[in-house]
Amino acid sequence: MNRINQKLQEDRKLLSIYFTAGFPKLNDTVSIIQELEKNGVDMIEIGLPFSDPLADGPTIQESSTQAIENGMTTSLLFEQLKDIRKTVQIPLIIMGYFNPMMQFGIEKFCQKCAEVGIDGLIIPDLPLFVYETEYKSIFEEYNLKNIFLISPQTSEERIQQIDAISDSFIYMVSSAAVTGSQSGFGSEQMDYFKRISNLNLKNPQIVGFGIKDEETFQQATQYQKGAIIGSAFINFLKENPIKNTYSFINTFIKKC
Repeated sequence: MNRINQKLQEDRKLLSIYFTAGFPKLNDTVSIIQELEKNGVDMIEIGLPFSDPLADGPTIQESSTQAIENGMTTSLLFEQLKDIRKTVQIPLIIMGYFNPMMQFGIEKFCQKCAEVGIDGLIIPDLPLFVYETEYKSIFEEYNLKNIFLISPQTSEERIQQIDAISDSFIYMVSSAAVTGSQSGFGSEQMDYFKRISNLNLKNPQIVGFGIKDEETFQQATQYQKGAIIGSAFINFLKENPIKNTYSFINTFIKKC
């Protein structure tokens, strides 16, 4: 069974952390992953830097720009991750945009993911129809879960389509804003969380965008399976050496 699906079966709320590969320094990728697992994170999203990350706010955009300037590439990321499964057991997901994957070659990309132990992909700009008709069989061949995003503006019909084609979790964007652009959740967003929960989808949902502390984590997981912290962790990495990740996990995020 895919490691994502195994993790989703655990009877508790899950915490996922996003960071950009090659940031703050080029060779920090593996150390960050290892430290996050040691400190109780359930899943990790590894951001593949891209020059035009449309869904990302300034914080993640800046980290992506810095990672590219540091020399991060798709090939180098796979090289960095080649031995990651010797030390890390939790699910690893690559989040990135479709253009770099196409340039690398989709099947080659999926094959390399399988070789290094990646469990899933989040590709915000890969259309559902294109995935289903052109790439679904390739993802399945390499046991990769493709994770789709929904937002408050996503129609129920499309949510049901995404749920039908998905086989892990649905990335539930908390708002239509870009990442890192909000603080806390109001009644409108809480109503959205409850509305999606009431659809009784077959795939659990994990909430992203706007989670930054214990309060927002608790809000995001009141109705959903877990939450993702991205921009707040990127900001932490800008301000703290990796060796202090332990104190970050214990004071900044408190899991259920």
